[in-house]
Amino acid sequence: MEMRSPLSRVRGLGPTKEGGTGHWWAERMTAIALVPLTVWFVISAISMVGADYAQFRAWVGAHGNPVLLILLAIAVYHHGQLALQVIIEDYIHHEAAHFTALIGVKLGAVFLAVYTIFSIVRLSFGIGT
Repeated sequence: MEMRSPLSRVRGLGPTKEGGTGHWWAERMTAIALVPLTVWFVISAISMVGADYAQFRAWVGAHGNPVLLILLAIAVYHHGQLALQVIIEDYIHHEAAHFTALIGVKLGAVFLAVYTIFSIVRLSFGIGT
């Protein structure tokens, strides 16, 4: 006779092994953050139609724009990484492929975020051509 309840027997058997509440909240918070940032970015991009490179660099360096661009980049890459993680956990069942895909997605998101932030900082300070 087993003393565990049916709920305790199935806990930890899902794809995340520890529960997905934190992951779910992170995905929702990044989605909420992306709404105003995306609206700001689309309006700004439309206002830059026809601008040359010098005007674009001036816009990137304008007060507040680098911070908002960096926040947008972080939110986009983190949200994308979370979404791809869910897809990998749900559909890749081979343990080695699962692990490799998760590490690849996380490293890819970090690399792209760092590269994007570095580029924004360079543009905002007027470094390079």
